[in-house]
Amino acid sequence: MSEATVPRLGSRPARLVRLYGGLALYGTGIGLQVESGLGNDPWDVFHQGLGIRTGLSIGTVIIAIGALVMLLWIPLRQRPGLGTISNVVFLGLFADAAILLLPTPHHLALQAAYVAFGVVAIALATVLYIGAGMGPGPRDGVMTGLVRLGLSVRLARFLIEITVLAAGWLLGGTVGVGTLVFALAIGPLTQLFTRWFPLT
Repeated sequence: MSEATVPRLGSRPARLVRLYGGLALYGTGIGLQVESGLGNDPWDVFHQGLGIRTGLSIGTVIIAIGALVMLLWIPLRQRPGLGTISNVVFLGLFADAAILLLPTPHHLALQAAYVAFGVVAIALATVLYIGAGMGPGPRDGVMTGLVRLGLSVRLARFLIEITVLAAGWLLGGTVGVGTLVFALAIGPLTQLFTRWFPLT
């Protein structure tokens, strides 16, 4: 796709739809992976591990960690926006709602489908809400900060998520084939979707 045909940011209402639609899609992706039972994405292995230790829901932990992760923005010189604050407030709510509403699959084929749709949903959701131009989420702000330092999107995301995966596993979060699929596919998928929905 040529640069002339790449979609540009539209009106503010359209950007808001893109932002909150992306956050809802991301929460749905989290719910799909959690409900699959085949292993969470690295961040949610961490969130689940903390939830196990504290007795809080995954969504509540997502909100709390999102606020704390923003402290890492200081050395990366990232600036929060409406999208950043919205991510902190709403992503955990969407995730808890998805986990509550999605039926738990008991057949391996359905579990695998949950993982596949969950990974694709999270990759697309990431570029949607970042591309809305209202500020990245706290976790992706760390990713885009590392991109500014010269890393590719793929490498920056991999380094972040392998770190939280190890911490989450030590805390008791669920690691499985779904986790491996996410780790291998999320970088290339995110890079792919940036062709149609640029991060800037």
